[in-house]
Amino acid sequence: MKPVALGQSHTYRVETTHAHTADALGNKGMTVIATPILIGFLELAAHGCIEPQFEPGEGSVGTFVNVRHLAAAPAGAVVEATATVTEVAGRQVTFAVTAKWNDTLLMEGTHGRAVVNLARFFARLGMTPPPT
Repeated sequence: MKPVALGQSHTYRVETTHAHTADALGNKGMTVIATPILIGFLELAAHGCIEPQFEPGEGSVGTFVNVRHLAAAPAGAVVEATATVTEVAGRQVTFAVTAKWNDTLLMEGTHGRAVVNLARFFARLGMTPPPT
Protein backbone atom coordinates (compact mmCIF):
# COMPACT_ATOMS: atom_id res chain seq x y z
CA MET A 1 0.00 0.00 0.00
CA LYS A 2 1.27 3.41 -0.94
CA PRO A 3 0.97 6.16 1.71
CA VAL A 4 -2.57 7.38 2.41
CA ALA A 5 -2.86 11.07 3.28
CA LEU A 6 -4.97 12.41 6.14
CA GLY A 7 -7.76 14.52 4.69
CA GLN A 8 -7.84 12.55 1.44
CA SER A 9 -11.48 12.40 0.33
CA HIS A 10 -13.70 10.69 -2.22
CA THR A 11 -17.40 11.04 -3.09
CA TYR A 12 -19.52 8.22 -4.49
CA ARG A 13 -22.59 9.57 -6.30
CA VAL A 14 -25.58 7.40 -7.23
CA GLU A 15 -29.05 8.00 -8.60
CA THR A 16 -31.14 5.66 -6.49
CA THR A 17 -33.91 3.36 -7.68
CA HIS A 18 -36.60 1.25 -6.05
CA ALA A 19 -33.97 -1.50 -5.65
CA HIS A 20 -32.27 0.74 -3.04
CA THR A 21 -35.38 1.07 -0.86
CA ALA A 22 -36.37 -0.56 2.39
CA ASP A 23 -39.44 -1.85 0.52
CA ALA A 24 -37.17 -3.80 -1.86
CA LEU A 25 -35.38 -5.29 1.16
CA GLY A 26 -38.63 -6.54 2.69
CA ASN A 27 -39.92 -3.58 4.74
CA LYS A 28 -43.13 -3.34 2.71
CA GLY A 29 -44.40 0.12 1.91
CA MET A 30 -41.20 1.93 2.96
CA THR A 31 -40.16 3.35 -0.39
CA VAL A 32 -37.26 5.32 1.08
CA ILE A 33 -33.56 4.53 0.77
CA ALA A 34 -32.72 1.73 3.20
CA THR A 35 -30.18 2.10 5.99
CA PRO A 36 -27.99 -0.82 4.82
CA ILE A 37 -27.96 0.61 1.30
CA LEU A 38 -26.71 3.98 2.56
CA ILE A 39 -24.04 2.16 4.58
CA GLY A 40 -23.02 0.37 1.39
CA PHE A 41 -22.67 3.72 -0.39
CA LEU A 42 -20.42 4.94 2.44
CA GLU A 43 -18.29 1.81 2.13
CA LEU A 44 -17.95 2.36 -1.62
CA ALA A 45 -16.86 5.96 -1.03
CA ALA A 46 -14.25 4.86 1.51
CA HIS A 47 -12.93 2.08 -0.74
CA GLY A 48 -12.74 4.53 -3.66
CA CYS A 49 -10.85 6.98 -1.48
CA ILE A 50 -7.93 4.62 -0.88
CA GLU A 51 -8.07 2.46 -4.01
CA PRO A 52 -5.50 4.64 -5.84
CA GLN A 53 -2.99 3.75 -3.11
CA PHE A 54 -3.33 -0.02 -3.58
CA GLU A 55 -0.36 -1.99 -4.86
CA PRO A 56 -1.13 -4.74 -7.39
CA GLY A 57 -3.05 -7.58 -5.71
CA GLU A 58 -4.43 -5.45 -2.87
CA GLY A 59 -8.01 -4.62 -1.96
CA SER A 60 -9.88 -3.36 1.10
CA VAL A 61 -12.38 -4.82 3.52
CA GLY A 62 -14.63 -3.06 6.00
CA THR A 63 -13.69 -3.42 9.67
CA PHE A 64 -16.30 -1.29 11.42
CA VAL A 65 -19.25 1.03 10.82
CA ASN A 66 -20.55 3.53 13.36
CA VAL A 67 -23.23 5.73 11.80
CA ARG A 68 -26.47 7.53 12.57
CA HIS A 69 -29.30 7.53 10.03
CA LEU A 70 -30.68 11.06 10.36
CA ALA A 71 -33.18 11.59 7.54
CA ALA A 72 -35.04 9.78 4.76
CA ALA A 73 -34.69 10.11 1.00
CA PRO A 74 -37.07 8.77 -1.66
CA ALA A 75 -36.23 6.40 -4.49
CA GLY A 76 -34.87 8.50 -7.33
CA ALA A 77 -32.87 10.73 -5.01
CA VAL A 78 -29.29 11.40 -6.04
CA VAL A 79 -27.23 10.44 -3.01
CA GLU A 80 -23.66 11.60 -2.49
CA ALA A 81 -21.64 9.53 -0.03
CA THR A 82 -18.33 11.07 1.03
CA ALA A 83 -15.45 9.50 2.94
CA THR A 84 -12.52 11.50 4.32
CA VAL A 85 -9.43 9.86 5.83
CA THR A 86 -9.05 10.79 9.51
CA GLU A 87 -6.53 8.18 10.71
CA VAL A 88 -4.05 5.72 9.24
CA ALA A 89 -2.48 3.00 11.42
CA GLY A 90 -0.48 0.64 9.25
CA ARG A 91 -2.97 -0.99 6.90
CA GLN A 92 -6.00 0.23 8.93
CA VAL A 93 -7.70 3.39 7.65
CA THR A 94 -10.45 5.32 9.45
CA PHE A 95 -12.83 7.68 7.68
CA ALA A 96 -15.37 10.35 8.59
CA VAL A 97 -18.36 9.54 6.39
CA THR A 98 -21.51 11.37 5.31
CA ALA A 99 -24.38 10.65 2.94
CA LYS A 100 -26.38 13.59 1.59
CA TRP A 101 -29.36 14.17 -0.67
CA ASN A 102 -29.11 17.75 -1.90
CA ASP A 103 -28.69 19.74 1.33
CA THR A 104 -30.19 17.02 3.54
CA LEU A 105 -27.73 15.08 5.70
CA LEU A 106 -29.00 11.50 5.59
CA MET A 107 -26.26 9.70 7.49
CA GLU A 108 -23.01 10.52 9.29
CA GLY A 109 -20.40 8.71 11.32
CA THR A 110 -17.16 6.79 11.01
CA HIS A 111 -16.03 3.77 9.02
CA GLY A 112 -12.89 1.64 9.07
CA ARG A 113 -11.25 -0.36 6.32
CA ALA A 114 -8.20 -2.59 6.17
CA VAL A 115 -6.03 -2.93 3.09
CA VAL A 116 -5.41 -6.63 2.44
CA ASN A 117 -3.41 -8.84 0.12
CA LEU A 118 -6.22 -10.46 -1.87
CA ALA A 119 -4.44 -13.78 -2.52
CA ARG A 120 -3.76 -14.32 1.22
CA PHE A 121 -7.21 -13.07 2.23
CA PHE A 122 -9.07 -15.47 -0.08
CA ALA A 123 -6.66 -18.35 0.61
CA ARG A 124 -7.64 -18.19 4.31
CA LEU A 125 -11.23 -18.69 3.19
CA GLY A 126 -10.38 -21.53 0.84
CA MET A 127 -11.33 -19.37 -2.13
CA THR A 128 -9.64 -18.16 -5.29
CA PRO A 129 -9.41 -14.37 -5.59
CA PRO A 130 -11.56 -12.85 -8.33
CA PRO A 131 -9.74 -11.59 -11.43
CA THR A 132 -8.62 -7.96 -11.22
